Amino acid sequence: MTTRIFLATLREYMDVRLTVIGSSPAWPNPGSAQSGYLLEGPGRLLLDCGPGVLGRLRERGRLEIDAVAITHFHLDHWGDLVPWAWLCAYGPEPLPRPEVWLPPGGCGELEAFASRWGNEGMFERAFDLREFRPGAESQVAGFALTALRVPHYGLEAYGFRVRDPDGGTVLAYSGDSGPGAELADLARGADLFLCEATLGEDSEDADPRGHLAAHEALAAADGPILLTHRPIELPAPDGTQVASDGLAVDLVARSG
Repeated sequence: MTTRIFLATLREYMDVRLTVIGSSPAWPNPGSAQSGYLLEGPGRLLLDCGPGVLGRLRERGRLEIDAVAITHFHLDHWGDLVPWAWLCAYGPEPLPRPEVWLPPGGCGELEAFASRWGNEGMFERAFDLREFRPGAESQVAGFALTALRVPHYGLEAYGFRVRDPDGGTVLAYSGDSGPGAELADLARGADLFLCEATLGEDSEDADPRGHLAAHEALAAADGPILLTHRPIELPAPDGTQVASDGLAVDLVARSG
């Protein structure tokens, strides 16, 4: 059963819901999909689409997503675009053609993947491919989405700030990120910070960094935080909430 939690002092109810479709790190937790987070409000916006996410979405009924936004090109954040494209090509019924928003150069990345598989144009046929401009606000599925660069090893990676233009609520989503001032900028003023916490407190990481321990995620937060992308073997810090597949959060504006 889907769980509902409230993570802020209520000023008034804002009709935006976040549902965790997949919450696993790069290696899946038992029974869990990888990164995928569905925002429903003025439209239906999926943040990342890792392996296992498509099947979970299909469990919810007809696949009706207005847009997908991809933070970076590690497979656990975009891999299910591949079977999604195959479903559009070979599935039993016509499907909507959602927008897919990609990092700069992302359309070429997908075309290169498709060409290597001998399926040129497969992504263009399934999706309306677009690229976001870092720091610029884009209108995506009725939301206002801003992509901000975050540190993630040497890869070009982004976090998202997603604003409901009607209610004013803001979700910040880290994608994958190492520590840095960029993460605090991403989280500043958000009504909920959905943030990865892949590492244990004593875990080693590469240089440059690519992931966070829980205390680093908490230090970057400027309000309510929901940890995600976390191995099931790592306990949640006291007083924190860790995302699990199926968890639903009704976003509310912070008072003050």
